[in-house]
Amino acid sequence: MVPLSHYLILSAILFTIGMMGVLIRRNVIIIFMSIELMLNAVNLTFIAFSRFLNNLDGHIFAFMVMTVAAAEAAVGLAIVISVFRNKPTVNVDEMNIMKW
Repeated sequence: MVPLSHYLILSAILFTIGMMGVLIRRNVIIIFMSIELMLNAVNLTFIAFSRFLNNLDGHIFAFMVMTVAAAEAAVGLAIVISVFRNKPTVNVDEMNIMKW
């Protein structure tokens, strides 16, 4: 049986990689993938604690996070496609479409 600390360390590493991807990268698609990685790290923590405590609450929270992540991906990619039609770039620094 794998101890809880291993799951938490893996989750912290995944969250850190995702956070670095959001902070360093300028491509919108990579930023969305990094946010998804961070959400999956949180899901791993929920499931690990749920298993450790013999409780199903963590599974329910993880399911809710997956639902929000799917909605975020759909809306976010729709916004990216809409912006890409007006200005053909996916670089965050070059997307200043909201400025007059």
